[in-house]
Amino acid sequence: MTSPLRRACIMGHKIAYSRSPKIHGYWLRTLGVSGAYDVVDLAPPDFPSFFLSLCAKGYAGGNITKPHKEAAFELVSRREKAAEAIGAVNTVWCEGTSLVGGNTDWSGILLSLDHLYPGWDAKAGNAVVLGAGGAARAASYAFCSRGLNVTVANRTRGRAQALADQFGGNVSAADWDVRDDLLAGCDILINATSLGMSGEPPLSIRLDRLKPDAIVYDIVYVPLATELLKAARRRGHRTVDGLSMLLYQAVPGFARWFGVTPQVTPELRALMEADIATAAPAP
Repeated sequence: MTSPLRRACIMGHKIAYSRSPKIHGYWLRTLGVSGAYDVVDLAPPDFPSFFLSLCAKGYAGGNITKPHKEAAFELVSRREKAAEAIGAVNTVWCEGTSLVGGNTDWSGILLSLDHLYPGWDAKAGNAVVLGAGGAARAASYAFCSRGLNVTVANRTRGRAQALADQFGGNVSAADWDVRDDLLAGCDILINATSLGMSGEPPLSIRLDRLKPDAIVYDIVYVPLATELLKAARRRGHRTVDGLSMLLYQAVPGFARWFGVTPQVTPELRALMEADIATAAPAP
């Protein structure tokens, strides 16, 4: 008897640019899983009813992207600890008829670092996070979970302070204007803003105060080699690009929906690099 087809999907609006179907489609094919990963385009008024009937429609779960992330956060039956702390749900799965909300961005950051630079966090140090949006919150949560002290710098100081106030403990806020000065004691710098993305203003920051063994991480993946990463590589720093985060954040969801933990292979990365090089940038 053949096993039933397991289905997951990505829910958003005007999401033809999404690369999630390519990632999950690759894993379904190469792992021989009887499953499907659909693209469901929903205007905001149509999202709640579809989302709440996801399990009844036979889906094991799915991803949520713009503009439905806030709605998904409110609509799930239960949220995992990380999603609750970060304040964002990007992955859901069915437990019976209930939808559970999770966040995989923070684990994508850690999984990519652990794979590329094993032991990078052996000596808990200091992280500088640029930005105060969802990605910055995920990065702050990730680094705190590994015992790092986190300083958040954002163009609007109030948002950075709000993030620090919520997380407390190891997280503090700083003015955007002092971002260069923060790098003197920094062990890992992450750009969690859209600065440097194709069509966006560049990120202006000097790296000359960074320790030689510091890691520079950029969540932007279009272009793949941002000016920040180019500058860091010229200085000999270890770097992580946004494609790594994109790939590794997809792992936990696939494992939840299809019961198999996939691997981020060189072949998959090469396929995604080629897609990024040839496709129009995401809006």
